Amino acid sequence: MASTWPSDPAKLLLADLVAHLDQQLPHAQALRRELHRHPDLSGFERSTADRLRHALPTLRATRVADTGFLVRVGPPGPSVAIRAELDALPLVERTGVEWSSTGSAMHACGHDVHMAALWALLEAARHVADLPVGLVGLFQPREEVQPSGAEDVVGSQLLAEHEVRAVIGGHVQPRVPTGVVSTGMGAVNAAADQFDIVVHGQPGHGAYPHVAIDPIPVLASIVLGLQELVGRTIDPIHPAVITVGHIEAGTAHNIIPESGSLHGVIRTMHEADRTHLHAAIRRLAEHTAAARGAHAEVTLVVGDPVLNNDRRLVQFVDPLLGHLGMPVAHEPFRSCGADDFSHYSRIAPILMMFVGTGGPSSGARHRVGLHHPTFLPAEESIRHLALALAAGFVGGAQLALRPHVTDGAVAPGPAVVAAAQASDTRSA
Repeated sequence: MASTWPSDPAKLLLADLVAHLDQQLPHAQALRRELHRHPDLSGFERSTADRLRHALPTLRATRVADTGFLVRVGPPGPSVAIRAELDALPLVERTGVEWSSTGSAMHACGHDVHMAALWALLEAARHVADLPVGLVGLFQPREEVQPSGAEDVVGSQLLAEHEVRAVIGGHVQPRVPTGVVSTGMGAVNAAADQFDIVVHGQPGHGAYPHVAIDPIPVLASIVLGLQELVGRTIDPIHPAVITVGHIEAGTAHNIIPESGSLHGVIRTMHEADRTHLHAAIRRLAEHTAAARGAHAEVTLVVGDPVLNNDRRLVQFVDPLLGHLGMPVAHEPFRSCGADDFSHYSRIAPILMMFVGTGGPSSGARHRVGLHHPTFLPAEESIRHLALALAAGFVGGAQLALRPHVTDGAVAPGPAVVAAAQASDTRSA
C-alpha cells in the first residue's frame, strides 16, 4: 500500500469512531460481565440475543439463523458487516470471578468480549454523522457447532439485501501477545471436517476370540493408520492434522462386542489435501476392517472451509492499526483451528483479526488458552478488539467504495472524504 494510505480523511473518520468508542467502554465492560454471567449454549442463544437487543434500543433488529440478529447503522447502499458470536461452551467455569457463570456453560472462547466490543462500536458509529457506508452488526449464533450459524446467515440472503461488500471479524487469542493484532494474507484458519467410523465384527466370549471378530483391535489399527496418512501422504510443508477425539466399544471385561466406533476431525489448509484425506480415510478404514474380516462404515461431514483473509483488506487495515498504535504481528498467527466465519467468503471479501491477550510467554506450550475453564481475557481486551474492528470497518469501507481495486496505491473514496470533512466541521 502506497504512502497515500491511510489518507487523512480515513484517519479522521477513524479518530471520530475511536473518540465515541472510548465513551462507551464503561458500559461495554458492564455488558460483557452480564453476558459472561449468563452464557447460552449453541442453538439456545435467545436470552443472550435479547440482552444485546435491549442494549441497542435505537436500532431495528432483524432475526437471522433462528437465534441470531443483525442491526444496521449508517446510510443505505453498500455496507461492511462485522460479526460477533453469541454462543458459549459446555464447560463448568473455574475463573473464580464474582461474575462467573454458575451453570454448565461458559464463555471460554472470548465470545463475551467479541459481543461487547461490537456493541461498543455500533454505539460509537451511531454518533458519527455521515458514515461513508453502512455498518451491519451481525450477532451470529452457533459458531461452535455444526451445522454452523454462518451457513444459515449466508443462506438467508440478508447480507446480500444489505449490499455487504466486506465482512470483518475479530477473535481474542492468548497465543498472541497482549495489544498485538495479527491479520495476515491468505489462509489463517483450517478447513475442519468431521468423520465417524463404525466397525462391525462378530460378538463373542473373551475366552474364544478365534470364533469371533473383535472390532476393538480393528479400531486401534485404524487410529494408528490415520496418523500415518498425514505423515506419509501429505506434503510436509502443508499443515494438516487428524484428531480422534472419541472411541467407544464394549460393555464388559469379558465380552467381545459386536461393534465399536471412533469419531474425529480432519483439519487442512489446502483444498487438494482436504479432498485427498476424505478419500484416504474411507479407504483406510474399509480395507483395514476387511483385512480382519470386519466391516467399516465411514461417514464424512463437510464442515467449515479454509479461512482466507483477503489481501486487499489486509493492505487497507494494517496501516490503520498502526495509526492507532496497535502493533501488527510481524509473523501472522495461523493455526489449524477452524471458524465458520470462513463461510462469509462466499458472498464478500473477509478479514479475521486475532487480537492478543497473551503475556510474554504467549508461545509457551502449556498455559491457559481458548476453551479452558479458567480462560478469562482482561477487560482491556474489549477496547483492543473494538479498536481493531473500527480499523476493519474503515478499511472495509474503502474496499466497499472501490470494489475493483487491486494491490498498490489507492486514493480515498469520495464518501470517505465526505465523512471526514463532516467530522472536521463538527470538531471545529
